[in-house]
Amino acid sequence: MNFLDVKTDFAFKKVFGSEESKDILIDFLNSVIPFENKRLIKSLVIVDPYNIPMLKGMKDTFVDVKAQLDNGSEVIIEMQVLNHEGFEKRVLYNAAKKYSAQLKKGDDFHRLNPVIALTITDFNLFPDQDDVISQFKLLEKKKFIEYSDDIELIFIELPKFNKTEAELNSIQDKWIYFIKNAGQLDCVPNNVSKEQIHAFEIANEANFTEQELDLQHRKKDWIYIQKNSVEYALKIGLEQGIEQGLEKGLEQGKVDEKKEIALNMLNLGLGVDVISQATGLSPELIKLL
Repeated sequence: MNFLDVKTDFAFKKVFGSEESKDILIDFLNSVIPFENKRLIKSLVIVDPYNIPMLKGMKDTFVDVKAQLDNGSEVIIEMQVLNHEGFEKRVLYNAAKKYSAQLKKGDDFHRLNPVIALTITDFNLFPDQDDVISQFKLLEKKKFIEYSDDIELIFIELPKFNKTEAELNSIQDKWIYFIKNAGQLDCVPNNVSKEQIHAFEIANEANFTEQELDLQHRKKDWIYIQKNSVEYALKIGLEQGIEQGLEKGLEQGKVDEKKEIALNMLNLGLGVDVISQATGLSPELIKLL
């Protein structure tokens, strides 16, 4: 039995964002979102359900699922596989945009419902802390008085989760283990919930069309290439003297040297996003080069 890597867009959206997966999404959200008074989600509406023609191309490094909970709260669940400059700001922007978009002209502010942005990353976002899950709210700086819980940011960093199957103690552990490892498993783990069994059933390659499998495998290859492109560029750059120029340019902050490095990397056939991440130059400036 083979399962798709659910960190990629097609599988993630189908497992957590299709009409048939409401029970999966409810169980997952209840396990990772600390609702007040131990409240649990009983129902939700999935916004923009999974639809393969709507999924974007190879350049996208994330996929999101939007849901409205039974209390009116809005939840944005995002799976991000590659880090990039401004990522944290984009998460906050999307949450704020979702919050403000609820009001129509003339509506009262009391109509606004809370927004929770749950972001799962396949990279370390907060390297100075060991917690797998981080939660952010608006608080007073000195006394940590809560101003509002209307916008809440929750992050799950998959690389920090290192439990084995035998060490899984909670529903939360099992969901994070599923998201991180499903693509490497050949059978359903023991002692999982019925919702998690359902998730494995959906992620089973046998349930995908040939077109979906082809897109999934090509996207997985593309992600692998992107993750290794910077390391490869440094290796090639060492042979051609680019690495020395890169270090010098980054240390001294000389834009001209960064442009020269970017040009050399472009000549090597590297993508704009990779060059931007390596040099710190904006994608717009690199395109002009």
